[in-house]
Amino acid sequence: MEGHRVPGVSTQSHSVTVHNGTLELRWAAATHTGRRRDVNQDAVFAEFPLFVVADGMGGHIGGEIASTSTIERLRDVAGTGQVTAKSIEKALTRAVKDIASHPETTDDGTGTTLTGVYLDTSGEAPHWVTLNIGDSRVYLARDGSIVQVTTDHSVVQELIAAGRLSPEEAENHPYGNVITRAVGPTESVTPDYVRLDVVAGDRFVICSDGLTKELTDYGIRHFLEENDDPAAAVSAMLEAALENGGRDNITIVVLDVGSSPAAS
Repeated sequence: MEGHRVPGVSTQSHSVTVHNGTLELRWAAATHTGRRRDVNQDAVFAEFPLFVVADGMGGHIGGEIASTSTIERLRDVAGTGQVTAKSIEKALTRAVKDIASHPETTDDGTGTTLTGVYLDTSGEAPHWVTLNIGDSRVYLARDGSIVQVTTDHSVVQELIAAGRLSPEEAENHPYGNVITRAVGPTESVTPDYVRLDVVAGDRFVICSDGLTKELTDYGIRHFLEENDDPAAAVSAMLEAALENGGRDNITIVVLDVGSSPAAS
């Protein structure tokens, strides 16, 4: 079953030659202001080999400055075709300087989350690497199940990890929006990384918390199962998040890993 696509959301594709075959990737991305906010402080970049989402925060337009600066610096890295942890961290250091020196940056917590995946082809066999700072998320759907690969850098997640809060209690916690790490003038810019094998049939969802505030993990999996096409899946999730309230900016990337002799 396929839903209809939100205007402007289209599926892109890229073939990657690897040591024993060809990897076929398909993806789509969308960002939306939502129903409650006046400005979209999210930003997204989805071009091989890097797929990332940033959710800015800060008074006035500080969050927009932070997320846009970060994505633009990462766009430069992706343009080289070789993305590594080192090149990402250099780009984030530059982004922090951009944010700090911007004439409209405020000092009240200006910064941005950053999360996503990139394909590392530097070794003998390609592999995915997820990166994360903050509480935007990367999910992996594989073999009928969905798993959150990244770990939120948030007060609530730390309370859950310490056994002081249940996941159910966390959903309505007053500190639900308070993150403990961000890309910003006063923060460390070293992401957490997770390395993943390349497996045919895998589907990644990269999103800001504007999606996960409105859809459960089960809901995200449902829309993936209903929509084989990445653009249709993104559109369906976006529409559902808006129908459920759209309380925040919403950004979604769906990335599909296609069959090839190299992906097994």
